[in-house]
Amino acid sequence: MQEPGGHRISDRFRGFLPVIIDVETGGFIASTDAILEVAATIVRMDDDGLLSVHRTHDFHVTPFEGANIEQSALDFTGIDPYHPFREAVSEEDAMTEMFRAVRKEIREQDCSRAILVGHNAHFDAGFINAAVERCGIKRNPFHPFSFFDTATLSGLAFGQTVLAKACAEAGIAFDNSEAHSAAYDAERTAELFCDIVNRWKESGGWLPDFS
Repeated sequence: MQEPGGHRISDRFRGFLPVIIDVETGGFIASTDAILEVAATIVRMDDDGLLSVHRTHDFHVTPFEGANIEQSALDFTGIDPYHPFREAVSEEDAMTEMFRAVRKEIREQDCSRAILVGHNAHFDAGFINAAVERCGIKRNPFHPFSFFDTATLSGLAFGQTVLAKACAEAGIAFDNSEAHSAAYDAERTAELFCDIVNRWKESGGWLPDFS
């Protein structure tokens, strides 16, 4: 029997491990447009049941063969896909390494599988699932169709759905000059997710059963 003060993240989300994902892409169509960056931020729970950011795994990604890249997307993100100092890896290597880190965290936190958290999560999930299919990856640690959307959650909590504005309402520093980097956006989204979950707990909205 688990005693009070020994909260586990596996008990909070029905055995799921929330992992915050952000992708920067060459367009809006997951089946045809390149993933240029991908990041996964791990969160952990302390003994009081509060979430915080633990660490981020991020990758610059080489566009897959035949990938579409819209110039408007590059203008928006400021990414040069072919810059010699990007140290980019293949889509398959990025997904494999990211999934390996997620599976390790699932085991360590005694969870059953991961659940993707994203700001407008359907977008990030679409690109992740498309990459999994392209690369023939068999062991995807994420739930195939369920995810947590911080745009929806922050709309409820703060009346804002834009990431920068939601962070401002939550008191989270947000530097627009750093935005549209997968690592930066994933970490700010993770902070926002933790803040909303923690506020809900502190308001009495989640009281785990220790009986």
